[in-house]
Amino acid sequence: MKLAKPMDVDEYIAALPVHIRQDVQTVRQNIKIAIPDAMEKISWDMPTYWKGRNLIHFAAHKNHLGVYPGAEAVAYFAPRLAKLKISKGAIQFPYQELVSKHLPLITEIATWCAISVE
Repeated sequence: MKLAKPMDVDEYIAALPVHIRQDVQTVRQNIKIAIPDAMEKISWDMPTYWKGRNLIHFAAHKNHLGVYPGAEAVAYFAPRLAKLKISKGAIQFPYQELVSKHLPLITEIATWCAISVE
């Protein structure tokens, strides 16, 4: 899914297809709760949470939400990511299970990313 360059995260989410918009908004809210002192911005054309460095990003794709916590986080959480598609620094969460199954893990990953920089 290719979106026009958003100016902020509100605009990014507003441009998403209606059928995924609320779930992506829920992920956003949970990340903001997990790392409230992180600045929310658009970086690399995707929502990013920054505190001295980029902590975690996410991006909407056709069939999944890509979460980009970095290679260290993916390695740390690898045993719990076994049924998901992952790469060195990215995790693909299918939309059909995004909130119902994966939201607590995404929130935990965001918290871990914030703690790992302190």
